[in-house]
Amino acid sequence: MAKERSGVNATQLDANMRVQQTQENDVVWHSPQEQPFQISGFGWLREEARYRRLPSKPEWTIPDAVDQLANCTAGGQIRFLTNTGKLSLKVKLAGPANMYHMPATGQCGFDCYIDNRYCSTTRYNHQLTEYECVLFADHERRTRLVTLNMPLYQGVEEVWIGLDPGAIVASPPAYDNERKIVIYGTSITQGGCAMRPGMAYPNIMSRRINLEFVNLGFSGSGKGEPELARLCAQIADPACFVLDYEANCVSTELLAKTLPDFVSIYREKHPLTPILIVSRITYSHDAFNPEGARTHEERKRIQQGEVERRRQAGDGNIYFYDGDLLLGDGAEECTVDGVHPTDLGFLRMADGLTPVLKEIVGG
Repeated sequence: MAKERSGVNATQLDANMRVQQTQENDVVWHSPQEQPFQISGFGWLREEARYRRLPSKPEWTIPDAVDQLANCTAGGQIRFLTNTGKLSLKVKLAGPANMYHMPATGQCGFDCYIDNRYCSTTRYNHQLTEYECVLFADHERRTRLVTLNMPLYQGVEEVWIGLDPGAIVASPPAYDNERKIVIYGTSITQGGCAMRPGMAYPNIMSRRINLEFVNLGFSGSGKGEPELARLCAQIADPACFVLDYEANCVSTELLAKTLPDFVSIYREKHPLTPILIVSRITYSHDAFNPEGARTHEERKRIQQGEVERRRQAGDGNIYFYDGDLLLGDGAEECTVDGVHPTDLGFLRMADGLTPVLKEIVGG
């Protein structure tokens, strides 16, 4: 079982106030890139100090769309302990919002969890690229874990966290270990069309499994290129690598070609890391498009067959999960447009995948 994540250890409330600060009236502004704040979900943050999901100058040429989408902060989280009664954000976004048939709160908002329970979401004029917003005020002054989920479809250049003067700031409870769950996929992985960041299915699972999650979903562009396999393999200490990119394969032939190559490239760097291949979720039009449904079944067989082939060859750490099981009964009521999940759809996805991942990583 995962360790209790909301408990406060007295040893964590040490003199670790080595935080870059500025004070304005009744607010002290802190940079989350300083200790004791913890930022997770960015594999290259330590080297580049940027809120970006891939390196700014990768060793391999990647598609322009992937390069742009890597600036979106999906899966990024800021965690810390504090006893502040008021919490504000000061944010500089990388350009104005460009709505992806999803609410602005999900595309370009932050949301806030306290002790793993949802508290609030930023509210501001979404035509602005800089804003200041109060996430909560007049809360009881006791030490709690705060988690800020970063925007799903927006770049963030700067973020500052405003707390009460004299408020404690301390390191969050530790993850179970240093390993990470890395998920490569499509817009559904990235979080389209969640109402707010915390409802993307990787973020839901991060509240249930006490490990760092890295979201490498690229909307419309998760096509399994070998260059992306090599970049995924650069992320150290993976607990599990999840492949969920069927939905972006433009042809069955492309999936049949890219999947074995992608897994082989990843296996060169991580020969024993568990790999979970997930076929796409049920689309509402599958019921009305027999040819599309047949194509989906064929692609599912390709993925399942690749797993079986590798297991027969001695790879006991590769698994397949049928994505058609995730949305369950009434799957047609779980999407915005027949493809992208609503919050209900994402919750069902997380409900289905959480026990699978817990069993794989031993959580």
